[in-house]
Amino acid sequence: MNIMIVAGEASGDMHGARLVEAMWKMQPDLRFSGIGGKELAAAGVELLFDASKIAVVGITEVISHLGDILAARRAIISRMRTDKPALLILIDYPDFNLLLAAKAKKLGIPVFYYISPQVWAWRSGRVKKIGKLTDRVAVILPFEKDFYAERGVIVDFVGHPLSDTVRRDVLRSKEDFFQAHHLVLTPETRIIGILPGSRAKEISTLLPDFLAAAQILTCEDKQKNWLFFLPRASTVSQELLLESGLAAYQDKISIHVFADSRYELMAACDAVVAASGTVTLELALLGIPTVAAYRVSPRTYRLGRLLVRHLRSFSLVNLIGEREIIPELLQDQVTPEAIAVQLRLMLDDANYRNAILRGLAEVAEKLGPPDCSERAANIALSCIR
Repeated sequence: MNIMIVAGEASGDMHGARLVEAMWKMQPDLRFSGIGGKELAAAGVELLFDASKIAVVGITEVISHLGDILAARRAIISRMRTDKPALLILIDYPDFNLLLAAKAKKLGIPVFYYISPQVWAWRSGRVKKIGKLTDRVAVILPFEKDFYAERGVIVDFVGHPLSDTVRRDVLRSKEDFFQAHHLVLTPETRIIGILPGSRAKEISTLLPDFLAAAQILTCEDKQKNWLFFLPRASTVSQELLLESGLAAYQDKISIHVFADSRYELMAACDAVVAASGTVTLELALLGIPTVAAYRVSPRTYRLGRLLVRHLRSFSLVNLIGEREIIPELLQDQVTPEAIAVQLRLMLDDANYRNAILRGLAEVAEKLGPPDCSERAANIALSCIR
């Protein structure tokens, strides 16, 4: 029985892979095809198109990748016609996926929208469209269930898939992590995580400022042993990091790039500066104080200001916590100086740090219990039955 799954971004690739594994445990005779990255491929999904080629945000970015986006859509629709799937599973990525949902409906293919798009942020009118085009919808943020219900669409809150995968209790200790990577940990060591995102545009836009902030910290307090950890996502090449500032700063700061041990790396940090997104929830579950930053093209930002006026925060941590738990820097606020100030506060002001830690614990509780993937798998299989 063929199941088609489409994930357009790195986080969706990861969550989709866990869903595939859960479905296979419940029904081993399934086979999967679709769009994704290395995680879905490793889970046994036949990839019809590489998600990294279409993982873009913003009007100008979408236009520049339009050829790849259209090619990916053609590949999926062609397979729908030649090998009709028993179910189409969509993960976020709304503009692309809603077109596929409409095509699937015409072909009589059930549609399960796992990880609904963030319609609560903007273009909320899509709620009704999602309700018409899908058979079941699962949401992973606690406030989304009420948002849909208020608009007449019934959805299932399955909890957040990160509750399954991000567990500090199963990770190696900071000491063991350092020993495994031949690093020296002393009382003067301060570890800062630098997480500029998983998309090429995010990295080229944010990484130079993140690295400049790291240099400021290093120069301001030479008594500390400053270490900076930079995880490299599976969709990101080392060449992109080097071109986006890493080459210029390698001799100025003590920075280490890791292609694996992502959660152990994050858990070892004293504080982090990160591109706003799913990673801020991963850090919340690990209890790591974070500066959330984001910047898009001026045209995309101006349009966004017109469309998104009702949200007081842009980071998921603050939206779920319903207050400012972690500091946010948006657009022109993203400067090396501002990042360095916030990171120093998190390290030096005990009251400020403890308030952030309490808020992160509240958010982690709201994300729900483990076994999200199993609950979503049951919904997916019920669509087939």
